Amino acid sequence: MSNYILSIDQGTTSSRAIVFDIKGQAVATGQEEFTQHYPNNGWVEHDANDIWQSTLRSCQQAIAQANIGSDDILGIGITNQRETTILWDRDSGEAIANAIVWQDRRTSDYCQQLRNQGHEQSIREKTGLLLDPYFSASKIRWLLDSIPGARAKADAGQLAFGTVDSFLLWKLTGGKQHCTDATNASRTMLFNIHEQCWDTDLLQLFDIPESLLPEVKDCAAEFGLSDSQLFGREIPILGIAGDQQAALIGQACFEAGMAKSTYGTGCFFMLNTGKQALDSHNRLLTTVAYRLKGKTHYALEGSIFIAGAAIQWLRDGLHLISDAAETEALAKQTDSDHGVYLVPAFTGLGAPYWDPEARGALFGLTRDTGIKELVTAGLESVCYQTKDLQKAMEADGQRPVNLRVDGGMTKNNWVLQKLADILGATIDRPSCVETTALGAAYLVALQAGVFSSTDDIRQLWQLDRRFDPQLSKHERDRRYQGWQDAVSRVRSN
Repeated sequence: MSNYILSIDQGTTSSRAIVFDIKGQAVATGQEEFTQHYPNNGWVEHDANDIWQSTLRSCQQAIAQANIGSDDILGIGITNQRETTILWDRDSGEAIANAIVWQDRRTSDYCQQLRNQGHEQSIREKTGLLLDPYFSASKIRWLLDSIPGARAKADAGQLAFGTVDSFLLWKLTGGKQHCTDATNASRTMLFNIHEQCWDTDLLQLFDIPESLLPEVKDCAAEFGLSDSQLFGREIPILGIAGDQQAALIGQACFEAGMAKSTYGTGCFFMLNTGKQALDSHNRLLTTVAYRLKGKTHYALEGSIFIAGAAIQWLRDGLHLISDAAETEALAKQTDSDHGVYLVPAFTGLGAPYWDPEARGALFGLTRDTGIKELVTAGLESVCYQTKDLQKAMEADGQRPVNLRVDGGMTKNNWVLQKLADILGATIDRPSCVETTALGAAYLVALQAGVFSSTDDIRQLWQLDRRFDPQLSKHERDRRYQGWQDAVSRVRSN
């Protein structure tokens, strides 16, 4: 019997592949960073071939490190940065332009035009999303209108659109499969989350031909076979989910009211609302949590654009640190009431503000401010932004009693204690913080019959460490007020 699962975790700054055993234990990892492109202010792009090649090399590296053969692999799961938009030629399989990344703000003016025309409410009712450049629809339209010959080729059925999962699936299967799953589809702003289908009215509004779009399947499904030339044999691809939904699955948040927050490039706070798609009155997103065996479960989500990317900026932009691992020691040396606030609105502000024109700023600098205060403010900005999301969920009547966390930043104990203090909530870190890749692996195991239900996944979740709040409510509120004041100064609306 094949005893391993290959999980692809294609992220914003790196591609990663992890080999798991069928009990969800990580055996080997391959990872490769790739170049970010910033051609204009507020624009963020990736070379689609970089995404593919770095993913392929990471897979090969992980398999080699695990010292297994392709016959040992039960199936492949894919999880991915969401909303990032790729158009490619169906014949050559090559992208017609760089991928437009989820962080990209180039379609802000177009989205504002649609808002002024009164389209936001109907879009929200159908998709659960706010009218924002973050999502794929306006990016697709921009590519069709800006790349010479793109619209004519699209109208002739010669082009394919996909979020990163679809592009990787196309590449893995040698162009035989053009599919996505319900979670990724729900982030395009073209998918009706209530009827679970592409919406013809939205396609007409954005002037996007339906022939571009992939087939939408459950998260655990038969997505085709990998090309035998890639790994030595055809391997079934059995699971796909967008990264935040995959993390929700990996954290075993299968009951309504359970919540997780993932700290990667951005931060994504997701609360399972069960089979009910709750409409947020506080500018959170209503989205598909997962769809299994044709049954859709929903979530409320708050998206923060810059979390780990703020630490990356301190490292690569300001050269204040040489490695993210240095931040914990620096934060421990910093006076807890240092008074410095970093608002990392480098690509605008996400939930609950949705202000694409906001820009980053530092406040509270004094002659004594040094590297450790700036680094600490960067770490704290992630906690304060999470507090913004918690407050929005509370206003929607949904306060999670505890929060399961994952992602690279959660290795930092200081950050998690600070998060517990600022939220006034219990923070649980699981023994496996690679829950995004783990969620994709669990989908493979479900589809392959290794697990009979999500109950089997729930029993595998293990606590590594719990962080309880230690800060008084008065002090927590005082410091959060300082954050809110800082945010108000950078907002454009």
